[in-house]
Amino acid sequence: MTQAQFIAQSIETGTAASLLASRLAALEAQNAARRTLSRYMSLCDVPAPSDARDAELEALFTGDAVWEGVGAEYAAGFGRHVGPAAIGDFLRSYLPPSPHFLRNVHFLTSEAMVAEAGAVRGHWIMQQLSVYASGKTELISARLAVEFAVGTDGTACIRHFQTERLSCLEVALARKETPQ
Repeated sequence: MTQAQFIAQSIETGTAASLLASRLAALEAQNAARRTLSRYMSLCDVPAPSDARDAELEALFTGDAVWEGVGAEYAAGFGRHVGPAAIGDFLRSYLPPSPHFLRNVHFLTSEAMVAEAGAVRGHWIMQQLSVYASGKTELISARLAVEFAVGTDGTACIRHFQTERLSCLEVALARKETPQ
């Protein structure tokens, strides 16, 4: 049965409103998850957005949240952190005033999400362009698997965040040429 046939049959049987309500709820949950992950990425950028607030990073996670690196490189390098305070402490170890990054920006692509029963699970490919205090510049690609809890107020919090490095390319800095 095609989706159009299913909707037509639902209208005939009176379940169309219920079907549309559940589809709308799934779309709204996915949008809430997308907004939360986007804000998380921007709070991890250097420099941080000008409207960043204290403890905002921790507020993006559930009370029992898990943040972990997976795969050979990230499991050993990042480890596993449980709870908003531990996750916030770990992430802030890379952010100012730490001199780790001079600049750091995140881009998300290849999004795929599924929403069901108050939760959203999604996968993304993240690209991260980093300029380190040492002067080294890298373009990193990682696979993200993220699970969100969606509250009755429509907001989404990260319940489980996994990152796995796919590639890392050293980038030569472009130098501004001076006219002769």
